Amino acid sequence: MSLPPVRLFVLSGANTNLYGLDPTGPYGSLTLENIAEDCRARAQALGASVDFRQSNHEGVLVDWIQEARTQADGIVINAGSLSYTSIALLDALAAVAKPAIQVHVSNVFQREAFRHHAPLTAAVIGCIIGLGPGGYRMAVEALVAHIRR
Repeated sequence: MSLPPVRLFVLSGANTNLYGLDPTGPYGSLTLENIAEDCRARAQALGASVDFRQSNHEGVLVDWIQEARTQADGIVINAGSLSYTSIALLDALAAVAKPAIQVHVSNVFQREAFRHHAPLTAAVIGCIIGLGPGGYRMAVEALVAHIRR
């Protein structure tokens, strides 16, 4: 018996489009497109699909979270710098009530103190922090498993 397909939105926020430009920085040498390809391949191997999107604009991310209400089974979100400030994203995630996992590519607890609290954590089932770009893939794996339970 085959499992029903799982549809995920993977959303990346402010400045994540700059990944890979400074290989010596906290985000490494992989570009966001490299990360998207990795997520799509892993999802396909799990019998899932990924709609990978990026925006620097909070309202666009809110719109996509709301779209996930009818178009996705779950959300992986790396809101970038909006992770630390956006009550709008928190409210959207809470209102949509889809399982979501938050990703931070860098270890936020080794960075500035303001990064130690992200409001979005109140509306997600878990966080993957500091494991590099592979954190996106891990989030896809964990979310597919969670949805199928």
